[in-house]
Amino acid sequence: MDTEDPALRPLLVVDGANVVGSVPDGWWRDRRGAAERLRDRLAAGGGPVDGPWPGPYEIVLVVEGRARGVAPVPGVRVEEAAGSGDDLIAALAREARGRPCLVVTADRELRRRVEETGARCAGPRSLPRTPGPAS
Repeated sequence: MDTEDPALRPLLVVDGANVVGSVPDGWWRDRRGAAERLRDRLAAGGGPVDGPWPGPYEIVLVVEGRARGVAPVPGVRVEEAAGSGDDLIAALAREARGRPCLVVTADRELRRRVEETGARCAGPRSLPRTPGPAS
């Protein structure tokens, strides 16, 4: 696989609301700030610690609701869901069309939906906890 071409890299789609909500750190007081911290963590740490494919990944962070307005950074594309974040995530997995796709979420129904498209799933703990590569 040619990892130099972003369109050929494995696609990592992160369910921002679900991943942010998996840690009770006060995220509910500032949803956009929590999503920005997740975005920065993804940019610094890349994909999952033990992902099914070697990186680098093309990383897409899906945000919704009060987390909208998060700007992209180099290495992380941010997609704002107009409605349901789950619907957008399922559409992104479907549009991967055979390209390796990993969705990070703990949402069981979303996992079922994206696995039907051929994507694989991992839980929020699969991502590095702090900025920078996992040690």
